[in-house]
Amino acid sequence: MASDKQVTFVIVGGGIAGVTCAEQVSKTLEEFDVEEQPSSVLEEKYPNLKVIQSAVKLLRAKEHLLQAENGQTFHYKKLCICSGARPKLLTQDNPHVLGIRDTDSAQEFQKRLSKAKRIVVIGNGGIALELVYEVEGCEVIWAVKDRAIGNTFFDAGAAQFLIPSLEVDKKERSLPCKRARYTTDKTGAGQSGATGELGSALGPDWHEGIELRGTEQNSSGVHIEYECEVDKIYTQQEFLQSQLDTNKSELGLWPAYVQLTNGKIYGCDFVVSATGVVPNTDPFLSGNNFELAGDHGLRVDDHMRTSEQDVYAAGDVCTAGWEPSALWQQMRLWTQARQMGWYAARCMAADVLEEPIELDFCFELFSHITKFFNYKVVLLGKFNAQGLGQDHELLVRCTKGQEYVKVVLTGGRMVGAVLIGETDLEETFENLILNQMDLSRYGEELLNPNIDIEDYFD
Repeated sequence: MASDKQVTFVIVGGGIAGVTCAEQVSKTLEEFDVEEQPSSVLEEKYPNLKVIQSAVKLLRAKEHLLQAENGQTFHYKKLCICSGARPKLLTQDNPHVLGIRDTDSAQEFQKRLSKAKRIVVIGNGGIALELVYEVEGCEVIWAVKDRAIGNTFFDAGAAQFLIPSLEVDKKERSLPCKRARYTTDKTGAGQSGATGELGSALGPDWHEGIELRGTEQNSSGVHIEYECEVDKIYTQQEFLQSQLDTNKSELGLWPAYVQLTNGKIYGCDFVVSATGVVPNTDPFLSGNNFELAGDHGLRVDDHMRTSEQDVYAAGDVCTAGWEPSALWQQMRLWTQARQMGWYAARCMAADVLEEPIELDFCFELFSHITKFFNYKVVLLGKFNAQGLGQDHELLVRCTKGQEYVKVVLTGGRMVGAVLIGETDLEETFENLILNQMDLSRYGEELLNPNIDIEDYFD
């Protein structure tokens, strides 16, 4: 293959945003020529698509030139950056601290866990929530900076509904995982474990097919420390030599010790850092003039364009710079990465074909479906009353161990909802939020379990 290549589209990133973008572009513009090479699933599916397993070395946006680490140079018409985000590790280069972000780090976690009696998990996002529930045969100390678990996704009431699930035996999986996954070959370049580079972010089913079990025969339980963060992490030697005012023999001998900001110290086999992510923009900034948002993401307009001409971005690496719908907010989630990748591809294709395109309907209403503690969780609109101040009211229905339903109303109109369990209300509530019907006259009857609300508003 020639080292210099003229191409219509270059898409950087093998995560869900990049794969979705590549698939959509390949469907939309079948006529552009890309040299066909044997190999991956995507290439077999789309003959006009070529997958290059290499990191980006440099980007010269003004020249429409991108160079890969393997020496290849691409002169593009349109570029879409889908490089995702990297984990915010508590500390760099500490062998006792593990961040979970991609498949390789998840497998490293499984390997370490198989020899562990106690781990400390730091963080309160999606990875932390899934991890503490899935781990068995190992004691888990879970430190969260908030007053309740999972406050990114739900309120303290929903958290209290979920907490008992940590104390009972795990339920059998109700449904097999049916989401498509794309992986690179186990041999060859591009493996994050071998190169130190991050692979693509884990999807919502990252723990499927991985046994997360420690050395203990029985499930050892989860202990939660609220409203605290990590003060310091010690190796065994550092801890024994420290002047800390604590009974060291009482804590036992552990490979690592974590001192929390509430003063408590826990010994553990290792620490899991699950404290969020930062957009992975570094490879593209040098020599270019990208406008960054406050969270360091590449700021994009309502056509997913960055401030550099003919450079688009999608997924965790970007930040929505347009005025959002009153019922939508950006969250760095698997579902939004997919939506953004799909829409960015359509925007690039429309630009090349000189066709108009409007902001996609998926940005009209925030919606996310996932699973926490083996419960189905649906989040709609301003599900946590984001940005509403005091101008809202909440209706809540809770059946212990079965379902938790919360509705956010403002001016008598539904603007958000949290549904935990098999409520079968998501479609009805989605319609009520979108059509903004005045629900004032129904009051608390809106959540009356004896009224079939689906039929009522059908």
